[in-house]
Amino acid sequence: MSVPVTGCAPCRRPCPCLFAVAALLALGACSPTFNWRELRPEGTPLQALMPCKPETATRQVSLDGAAPVELHMHSCDTGGLTFAVAWADMGAAGRVPAAVDGWRRATLGAVRVEPARADDPATRWNATVRGAPSASGLSAQGRDHSGQPVQMRAVHFSSGTQVYQAAVYGPVLAQEVTSTFFDGLKLP
Repeated sequence: MSVPVTGCAPCRRPCPCLFAVAALLALGACSPTFNWRELRPEGTPLQALMPCKPETATRQVSLDGAAPVELHMHSCDTGGLTFAVAWADMGAAGRVPAAVDGWRRATLGAVRVEPARADDPATRWNATVRGAPSASGLSAQGRDHSGQPVQMRAVHFSSGTQVYQAAVYGPVLAQEVTSTFFDGLKLP
């Protein structure tokens, strides 16, 4: 008695095991590295796209060298890259320019690039954020916290008394991934 390869011996119908294996393979094919989803940080009008489910954290920082403010961060890692969207309310519009400038310098310092290079045309890129009156793009190659080479691309912008940063970090930044991330930023 010969048994078909695709059937169970007693009933010669397709084996349920094959359906289970096929279903698992199909599920694996449906889980992309970059699973883009909308993020709307609570307390802001910002809309962003994140390629993975972000974790959230808050901490006190001094962005402008004055009184500390609460910094809110949403970040996730996928495809060997780290994506982050962060914001803080400076409480007064007069503090915003210094906060954006200080944050840009701190962003370079975090990847072990001289903070004074924030004013260097070689570290700038032409960034725009829909709805933001202005945006300042920053791009650099530096070292991560463990000393490994890292590329960083960030945009800093503001609306009212709120300041924002969106950034991507990784060994190699693919244009299509960074474009999707930065193009997904929007203020009303």
